[in-house]
Amino acid sequence: MAWWHRRREARRLARHPFDPEAWRAVRHAVPLLADLEDFDAERLGPRAWQLLHTKHWVAGDGVEFDASAQLAIAAQACLLTLGWDEQDAQAAFANVHDIILLPDAFHRRVEEMDEAGVVHEYDDERAGETSWRGPVALAIPDIDNSGDYSGYNVIIHEFTHKLDLGNSQDVDGFPPLAAASDVTSREWHRVFTHVWDDLQAHIARDEPTPIDDYAATHPGECFAVCCELFFTAPDQLIEVYPDLYDLLKRYFGQDPLARLQRRQAAGTDRP
Repeated sequence: MAWWHRRREARRLARHPFDPEAWRAVRHAVPLLADLEDFDAERLGPRAWQLLHTKHWVAGDGVEFDASAQLAIAAQACLLTLGWDEQDAQAAFANVHDIILLPDAFHRRVEEMDEAGVVHEYDDERAGETSWRGPVALAIPDIDNSGDYSGYNVIIHEFTHKLDLGNSQDVDGFPPLAAASDVTSREWHRVFTHVWDDLQAHIARDEPTPIDDYAATHPGECFAVCCELFFTAPDQLIEVYPDLYDLLKRYFGQDPLARLQRRQAAGTDRP
């Protein structure tokens, strides 16, 4: 079936040729994209355009599609793969089929078992979610709060989960390593284990965690939160976990801190 999907995607792209002007407008409206070097932006644009036109987009109640907003979402997702070659970039989101845009945060009934074996049930409010073969669901208000250097980006967070699901049916914080990366499995495990243990130690001491404590809830969330920070608050991440920043820099083949520093040197405010 892979050949059929590729053929269908090729037909869709043929009907929607890349529009450089539309990409230019979107790029300059989103700080994370505006700060890209021109050669990086020229590579990202067509990848985002392909994601926009080869995936199935679903509008929730009251949501109206806006082509520019959709392209901005696709571009922030593809920012994750910017440093990879075309083969790795295409494989990264082969498990993305549907992208659902919802009017607001939504609730899920969650069951969790504690260390004593007691099951706790509660309602969890979510800005986004995804699963192995499931869609990527994103809430519009949280999409609107993404795209700058605030340390928050629901798009990057949820699409990071899709990277994680590239070699497993459950998020586990250990995605496939890009072929061009020199990061080894052993190094990945060592660095992330250190971060995880440090977060757990802060919680055990009832101390504030160096990064969002949501990262301490599950290894998969640790990976997603750290990637969020890598792209949207790289100065904060490198300050508390420099080895992790270096690992992600090599894994993604990108240096977001350099982009932020160029922005700051130009006298542009952080967002």
